[in-house]
Amino acid sequence: MPTKNTHETTADRLKSLLETLLQTPLPVRLQAWDGTRSGPAGAPLVIVRHRRALRRLMWQPDQLGLARAYVAGEIDVEGDLYDALARLAPLLWNSPGAPDVPLRAIAGEALRLGIIGSRPKPPPEEMVVTGSRHSRGRDRRAISHHYDVGNDFYRIVLGESMVYSCAYWTSDDPGYGLADAQRDKLDLICRKLGLQPGMRLLDVGCGWGALAMHAAREYGVHVLGITLSTEQADFARKQVAAAGLGHQVEIRVQDYRDLDDGPFDAISSVGMAEHVGTGPYREYAGILYRQLKPGGRLLNHQISALHPAPAGAPRQRSFIDAYVFPDGELAPAGTTVTLLEDAGFEVRDVHALREHYGRTLRAWVVNLESDWAAAVDLAGPGRARVWRLYMAASALAFEQARIGVNQVLAVKAHRDGTSDLPPTRGGLLG
Repeated sequence: MPTKNTHETTADRLKSLLETLLQTPLPVRLQAWDGTRSGPAGAPLVIVRHRRALRRLMWQPDQLGLARAYVAGEIDVEGDLYDALARLAPLLWNSPGAPDVPLRAIAGEALRLGIIGSRPKPPPEEMVVTGSRHSRGRDRRAISHHYDVGNDFYRIVLGESMVYSCAYWTSDDPGYGLADAQRDKLDLICRKLGLQPGMRLLDVGCGWGALAMHAAREYGVHVLGITLSTEQADFARKQVAAAGLGHQVEIRVQDYRDLDDGPFDAISSVGMAEHVGTGPYREYAGILYRQLKPGGRLLNHQISALHPAPAGAPRQRSFIDAYVFPDGELAPAGTTVTLLEDAGFEVRDVHALREHYGRTLRAWVVNLESDWAAAVDLAGPGRARVWRLYMAASALAFEQARIGVNQVLAVKAHRDGTSDLPPTRGGLLG
């Protein structure tokens, strides 16, 4: 009869348990709560600070269980967070669900490690939305959960530009940074829309007002920006007033379904459509079409699903669903183009910016980590950890082509078919 290795440490037993639970070798090093370590040399070190982290994984052996433990501060990573996430992604981030592991296979070791117990409550940062999906009230609560964290916290993450969408990196010069790339993205949008002095622009999901102010200041247009976030609106209005643009820019807290201010010469929708949902998207596109003048352009900047789950596949609640974007949905670019065309638009250009978003997210992570203590003071340790995990994991998802982002330029043609667009693609950029 084999004898148990008396030199086995807590970390060794923990590694064995996790490999049985996950049914695959562990690609990271482990440090247990007693300081012992186990695992491949040179790999990132995952520190398990509390037995509760293992209890979470036993009840929820997937990305959500791991995320709960990280948000609660029960596990941490020493070394390269991106490397750790890249190694763990095949185990947990893409997991279709919990492996079917018989309890008897882990019960003995779990008892010895002292991790048997009831299901731990999720961290308070986790959100469960109630009410009908994409109803007005539920949409407001979902938006508030994500955007009403505090403008000072967002300033740490986003930097001086206060732009919360993919930047457009046009240079690798050492002096060219995030603020420059965000300015270039705002200008790219304005040029694609063909903005001219005196035009009216509708900015749907206007954020903290950066695009509205850039369009007004640099292109002489009048802008209506709408958002469901009261904190965003308060900040944007103050910025507009300070810039002396109050006669050109109006910011409202308003649902897109209540719009009745058209016709507009141009419409921008940047990072908004992901919140609309695939079900209501047809209605959303129809509303924008009706608000636009013939010959007017729509610029839709939207994250896309590159490898969507098969139709009818069960939807697993993910870390992003629970902590970051409640009710957020990603559609393939082809689906978005079809729905825009069904609404009456003619799609004229699709510009993929996937690599630009990976670089943007890494810049945001640097901002957060550089001022970590202030971020924790403003939002709490759990919320700060949510953001660090979400942005680092998202950077990898873009870089590894698991998700994409596209600017779709569409036009509402005149009755005779003319579009008022330049004859060449280069002409769109001025």
